[in-house]
Amino acid sequence: MNNFGQITQTASFVPKKAVTNDQLAQIMDTSDEWIQSRTGIKERRITTTENTSDLCIKVAEKLLEKSQYSAEELDFIIVATMSPDYYSPSVACLVQGAIGANRAMCFDLSAACSGFVYALSVADKLVRTGAKKGLVIGGEVISKTLDWTDRSTAVLFGDGAGGVLLEASETEHITAENLQADGKRAMSLTSGFTAVNSPYSENETSQSSYLSMEGREIFDFAVRDVVEQIKKVMNQQNKEIDYFLLHQANARILDKIAKKVNVSRDKFLQNMDRYGNTSAASIPILLDESVASKKIVLGNQQNVILSGFGGGLTWATVSVIL
Repeated sequence: MNNFGQITQTASFVPKKAVTNDQLAQIMDTSDEWIQSRTGIKERRITTTENTSDLCIKVAEKLLEKSQYSAEELDFIIVATMSPDYYSPSVACLVQGAIGANRAMCFDLSAACSGFVYALSVADKLVRTGAKKGLVIGGEVISKTLDWTDRSTAVLFGDGAGGVLLEASETEHITAENLQADGKRAMSLTSGFTAVNSPYSENETSQSSYLSMEGREIFDFAVRDVVEQIKKVMNQQNKEIDYFLLHQANARILDKIAKKVNVSRDKFLQNMDRYGNTSAASIPILLDESVASKKIVLGNQQNVILSGFGGGLTWATVSVIL
């Protein structure tokens, strides 16, 4: 019997503190009009105490509560993040320890804003090779990586986590996928640089550890390379696509992509106005909100395209029957 991964539950968790554009204007040279007109972002959630693992643990607990499964039944936990608590242990291991999922294999996946889609693809392969159920979570505390004097980056990002329960099914639910990367353009978005440092090191560097992004390059990449990838996945469909859940980076990017793939903008759901860019967390947070609002009904056989794009450079698109 063939097994395939099926999303059976969704959950999300964001910090309580909402920071508006007007509040940011009090600490840096910016304005609500400047931010909204360029990005579509009105506010974002910023953690005051929780680290990435704390947000992901909340998501894991919600998924278990909704499914009524015990943590011991989980075969795997994958966390997609570019802002882990530590280099080691992984966020996934911290989640496992907190919820008591002592049977689960655990690891983090680093693919920036494409991370959740990459992780979902990997998890589907685990199910196809014998795993029965597991958690796929995207979680970020991007606020700790930012230079809060740099308005070109600090106004864009927010903190949060979202995830899904993936279970074995006899029918295929991830019906098409395309995952890509281009390390030659890696320096278009960097974060967390760590210099060589030992009693024997000779390197001297002034590179900052703060998140740095070439905004125009990323924008052009999204409306060119990501569009082509989405078209490839669309061309593999024999069923109408109900919704597109893309990485929530910029409303103007969604406008451009919708036009280029010749699909009504209404099918491109968004929530970056309330959360900003939450990197690997953006797609699962949007998915959970879409389920909560009943735009998407799990088990109703809706065809949804998920597409993430960001640092690496990486971009990843999958078609999922929900």
